[in-house]
Amino acid sequence: MADNNEIERKDDSRLDLDYSNRAKAFIPVEPSYSFDRVILPEDVLEKIESAVNILRYEKKVFDEWGLYEIQPKPSSALSFFGPSGTGKTMAAEAIAQKLGKKILKVSYADVESKYHGEGPKMVKAIFRAAERDNAVLFLDESDSLLSKRLTNVSDGSAQAINSMRSQLLISLESFKGIVIFATNLVINYDKAFLSRLINIEFTNPTAVERKKIWWNHLKTDKIHVPLAIDVNIDYLAETYELCGREIKNVVKNACVSAALRKQEIVTQQDFDTACVKAVDERIRVNSAKDQTKTGGISVSEEKRAGLKDAIQKKIDTGTVNIIKSDGV
Repeated sequence: MADNNEIERKDDSRLDLDYSNRAKAFIPVEPSYSFDRVILPEDVLEKIESAVNILRYEKKVFDEWGLYEIQPKPSSALSFFGPSGTGKTMAAEAIAQKLGKKILKVSYADVESKYHGEGPKMVKAIFRAAERDNAVLFLDESDSLLSKRLTNVSDGSAQAINSMRSQLLISLESFKGIVIFATNLVINYDKAFLSRLINIEFTNPTAVERKKIWWNHLKTDKIHVPLAIDVNIDYLAETYELCGREIKNVVKNACVSAALRKQEIVTQQDFDTACVKAVDERIRVNSAKDQTKTGGISVSEEKRAGLKDAIQKKIDTGTVNIIKSDGV
């Protein structure tokens, strides 16, 4: 019996060393954003604040008041879901910044392996890396990780996927800290995961929120874009229903355009032109998705070209109406 126990201890030691070595590949970084830079609806901010407070007041609530008895390892597991470009990654970094922690950002590609049995090991290594550095763990593209477990497990690949998801559940239960999952497809999540997560929906910004996002990308303590007197931020926010990522790209493209023309200021036309390109790009992406379903391109291409021409004509004549995102 003693020999068997010794063998088991050596095996455990080797596994522990293996996980530690794998964890070395995952290095947390300093967060790039604070909540001053993240524009979100009040209800979303309240939910995030509530989740963060579990750790901010850990000593009082769990130690002094004894809640360690019912939850030995206080943690918050959040699910950020919603369209791309709506601030999920920025919010995760802002949480880390508020807690004075680094953030470990990983995606499904960091976990996936062509070798059977490697996925669970990578999951465990990622959680170990976050614990090692007391970092906020951010898992992007998490619908691939948290989707429903496979019922047909006759082949090795299916068994490996299920093993990886089982390990994720185990790691989630034992993790002490904050882990944030982000996805555009929360509907694919397994109920076993959903019941353990605080689900927070990220939506496309309203006109009021877009105005704040525009200013956050144009005038701050560190950003000082020289604007022409004709630049109308209210107009841009109300006219173009862009998400935060699109606004960031528009500002960048407008500034580059002005610089290429050797101009010292960025004009309304620079922003309008960049906005039209952003809308056009969104239409192209949506058209590509439509083609996979219909097998044709004529309708979507005509719609894209027609909308682009209509927008440009209205810009040229100064009669642009509100462009609805659900119409492109």
